[in-house]
Amino acid sequence: MSRYSPWRIALVVFVIISAIYLVLPSNPGIHLGPIDRQVEIVRGLDLQGGLRVLMEADLPADVEVTNEQMQTARDIVENRVNGLGVTEPVVQVAGNRRILVELPGVEDQDQAINTIKETGLLEFVEVDASNPSVAIALQGERIQTDYAYQQSGEPTPTSPPPSPTPDPAATESAATPDVTPVPPMLHTVMTGAALDTAQAGRDPVTGEYLVQFTLTSDGAKTFGDYTSAHVGDYLAIVLDKQVISIPQIQSAITGGQGSITGNFTVDEANQLAIQLRYGSLPIPLSVVEIKSVGPTLGQDSLQKSALAGLVGLLVVMSFMVLYYRLPGLMADMALLVYAATTFALFKLIPVTLTLPGIAGFVLSIGVAVDANVLIFERMKEELRAGKNLSQSIELGFSRAWPSIRDSNLSTLITCAILFWFGNTFGASIVKGFSLTLAIGVLVSLFTAITVTRLFLHTTLDNLEMAQHPRWFGI
Repeated sequence: MSRYSPWRIALVVFVIISAIYLVLPSNPGIHLGPIDRQVEIVRGLDLQGGLRVLMEADLPADVEVTNEQMQTARDIVENRVNGLGVTEPVVQVAGNRRILVELPGVEDQDQAINTIKETGLLEFVEVDASNPSVAIALQGERIQTDYAYQQSGEPTPTSPPPSPTPDPAATESAATPDVTPVPPMLHTVMTGAALDTAQAGRDPVTGEYLVQFTLTSDGAKTFGDYTSAHVGDYLAIVLDKQVISIPQIQSAITGGQGSITGNFTVDEANQLAIQLRYGSLPIPLSVVEIKSVGPTLGQDSLQKSALAGLVGLLVVMSFMVLYYRLPGLMADMALLVYAATTFALFKLIPVTLTLPGIAGFVLSIGVAVDANVLIFERMKEELRAGKNLSQSIELGFSRAWPSIRDSNLSTLITCAILFWFGNTFGASIVKGFSLTLAIGVLVSLFTAITVTRLFLHTTLDNLEMAQHPRWFGI
């Protein structure tokens, strides 16, 4: 019969072994061919500590900030935070001019704050090629560019003439005073808007960290035309008016690909790549408030949540054994498989565990046993009607299935609505709750319909209910 088919038994055994392997705290991860990853628990801000940052539009109060600007800034900040490797950050608009950012597990707070608040205006600026020493001296300096005038259409103002600065030795030697030139207004050839992608890398020859980039089709044409006409010249790469690199154009770059060098560390290269990759903020942001959430509070919350989940599991298992006897014991075994499988999926996906997420998991334990209650009640009705155990098990499952299907489908629809709401409005706690509950419901369907059924047939098919009526609570 199909209930004894080898593939079904093999599937259940595979799930149980895999779940136990992944749940073990000391598991070495998955290393199969191209798959090479660690399997660990990912905890949210409320469980592992981290950083909560409140940012505000750094503009005068009388300057209007539109909702579209705030939403765009929120999306860019979220992308930058994800680029930092932060899992499931909370990034949401708070009011008309503020953005709330929660960063679980952040180690370098200064780097994170600088990355998410920088406007990230990248400019490729033309430098006077007649004096290489002057060009190189601009490294790390702040300069003036004509980008704003290009945007406004206004004529670029003429640079002021050099101003004489008296040399202290001139008083004694009557020499001609030295002249310190005022830096001119430099021409912006192209901006970061022409960038398509940017990522940190390493020069295979020198080992120097750099940022590799590709250009859009329009950007590639502009860059190709300029570099073709200025081979041997210097081109300053400027971020927020500060020169970060002045490479020399060795040859025409017409392929739409290039790199930015600047004696970067690996963190600096990653930070710059993130800023460039996710574009410029439409409005400048300033930090209004910073709060650190300590790991001690998170550890305490995790211990209490784990205790609550364990108590809930034990209470449910005790009820099933006391009320349904031997079938209840089989259901408890399936419930342990359910708990291990669900937790293994949390680690494998991975799902960021927060307190609301753990609440969804604990709630799903009740959902998991609900299907067994419906099945066992139907099974007891068939046993009272004189059916044998094997028939009663099959009829119990088939007649309880419509109720199980409809109730779980309703829960999944609710989870989908909650997930959409949390994703749309930045309510990650709602999103996390709905995700863990939905995973729990799906796993419970598998364990109730497949695992419990297999356990019942394997254990009870060869028993005579009439010889052991108390084993079935009838």
